[in-house]
Amino acid sequence: MKATIQICTYNRVHLLGRVLDACFEQTVLPSEYEIVLVNDGSTDETPAVIGSAQARATCPLTVVNRPNGGLARARNSGLARSTGGRIILIDDDVLPLPNFVEEHLRSHAAHPDAIVRGGAINVENFDDLPIPVWSLRNYSGNYFWTTNVSVPLAKLRAVGGFNESFAEYGWEDIDVGLRLRFAGVKAIFNRRAIVYHYKPPPRASDVEKMLRQARAQARTAVQLASLHPHWRTYLATGDNLLARFLHKWARGAGAARGFRSQIGSLEDDRPLTGRELRAVRRLAAEAYFEELERVRRAGTP
Repeated sequence: MKATIQICTYNRVHLLGRVLDACFEQTVLPSEYEIVLVNDGSTDETPAVIGSAQARATCPLTVVNRPNGGLARARNSGLARSTGGRIILIDDDVLPLPNFVEEHLRSHAAHPDAIVRGGAINVENFDDLPIPVWSLRNYSGNYFWTTNVSVPLAKLRAVGGFNESFAEYGWEDIDVGLRLRFAGVKAIFNRRAIVYHYKPPPRASDVEKMLRQARAQARTAVQLASLHPHWRTYLATGDNLLARFLHKWARGAGAARGFRSQIGSLEDDRPLTGRELRAVRRLAAEAYFEELERVRRAGTP
């Protein structure tokens, strides 16, 4: 088996069927790749979608059902069942193109020991897709980003897989990338290994979730820095003197209250206006840095 596509899913019933169909419709031979799908304790109709997908699968499909325990644990459950020489990690909200696996394998043929990063094009839905041409508009500087990345399975296992102490949102893939980087694994980029990444516009009902995620990401940022006290970590997380000072000053000046005042009622499930969205993103940034400071003072997440 040349490659494993690994997907972890949690309550994405409205996307999962399309994602799996795209994974089935690859240009490489069905005998050359497999799909390992980890259902991380979904509480929606995900099992029914998986059952339907199993009936129409055109390549080997392994399903791992487990209680909800976070993405790091789910990824490791999938790693344990993977048999491909290269593991290709995607999320349950990305739609790969038909040449996706072929392009990852082509890059690995030229660079056998490397990480291969693919391109992601952000879209608001899967029904109106733009021309699949990646550009710098969609650039991500992440060394190892599980939206679209592959690596020799042996290399990933050699660095210990995913750190299951990352139980909350954020940074578990960056942690793996840093360990691979420090182990001397190089990364290359293939702009033709493309996925469409589902990024719908936030709605009023999403605001509190966005703020909770920002705080959780701050807690895992401190955790990441404790594991990797390196300038790359401090730059990626914003956990540095300049960024913390600027946001502390903004909080002292009442920035959060000002941003809150720019957001209307959150009672209805309505689209946010452009002004509201900008305010919510700034509010989330202040929540992130406020939690970062709190955790640093407490000394533990």
